[in-house]
Amino acid sequence: MKTLRDVPVGTKAKVKKLHGEGALKRRLMDMGFTNGCELFVRKVAPLGDPVEITIRGYELSVRKDDAECIEIL
Repeated sequence: MKTLRDVPVGTKAKVKKLHGEGALKRRLMDMGFTNGCELFVRKVAPLGDPVEITIRGYELSVRKDDAECIEIL
């Protein structure tokens, strides 16, 4: 399973599925992560956390733990 955490900087990916339960899954969906949504990994912080992405026309920073819950194509 490939997750958002594994995507290299400067590449695009599509959301395949969200893993997680309850509030975490709802929070990710509220941020714009839905099945089939395209995203672009802009940069990663020097120590690897957080990951900055562009999704649905806005920029968003996601923690590594949350990025592991986002399965991509």
